[in-house]
Amino acid sequence: MLKGGLGKGLSSLVSDAGAESGSNVDFTEVSIKKIKPNPNQPRIDFSEEKIAELENSIKKDGLLQPILVRPIGSEYEIVAGERRWQACKRLEWNTIPVKIIIANDIQAQEIALVENLQRDNLNAIEEAKGYQRLIELSGCMQKELADAVSKKPTTISNALRLLDLPEEVQDLMFDGLLSSGHGRAILSVPDEEARVRLGKKIVDEHLSVREAEALARLYGTQGLERVKRAPSPRSFKIVARKLRQLLETNVKIKTVRGKNKIEIEFVDEEDLERIFSAVRDSKENQA
Repeated sequence: MLKGGLGKGLSSLVSDAGAESGSNVDFTEVSIKKIKPNPNQPRIDFSEEKIAELENSIKKDGLLQPILVRPIGSEYEIVAGERRWQACKRLEWNTIPVKIIIANDIQAQEIALVENLQRDNLNAIEEAKGYQRLIELSGCMQKELADAVSKKPTTISNALRLLDLPEEVQDLMFDGLLSSGHGRAILSVPDEEARVRLGKKIVDEHLSVREAEALARLYGTQGLERVKRAPSPRSFKIVARKLRQLLETNVKIKTVRGKNKIEIEFVDEEDLERIFSAVRDSKENQA
């Protein structure tokens, strides 16, 4: 048994909850205002397009599967189903069907990670950070984690290695511009600056993984002085996620050449005005 219950009771928790199966699921209606997102949700990137599609689907056919939550004080924290919750909020629902389970932090993180992996909802960086978070929470070894999430140990180790990439390269992978194969090729280059240059070159020239591997061998012989780069604080990701929820658009917080920056995406002038109004209204509500 792993510390904190990793791997123990996951199947029963998911089974008892009817997690995401949609069949014969007992559920209860809960005020949507009492539902809060999980700050440690493995999925960080919530596509506006996907949420809009889900919103239209729910509007047409209703919510086919309740979301999975756990009680936290007088409120409930989402374990699985945050996109459905966001879509229902946009539809201005007052209540939402939920399945309530009792789960500790480790179990909740594990269920959320497995559910996203089964749905292929995570990009490579989100998946790696999900594994890392479970290891930090439970103190388990990579092999134990692999058993718990039904993955090969090499899959876990290869995923975690991607977190050794520079932040700029991780961002490219996060945006879907680089694959895991590209990332592993870049990792074979020992120099940090060369890794960043190679990552950008792969994107700019649309190189295949095989081409990236060949180019990485050339970069690896350059002998440039290694530059250490501190990873961005976890708080950057948490705040960026909260801003995405508030502004309903993609937001990134990152460090570029020693300067911290916030990037907020918008479609057009009307969308920019909507974002400005959301920021202004939020500030007035806090006053």
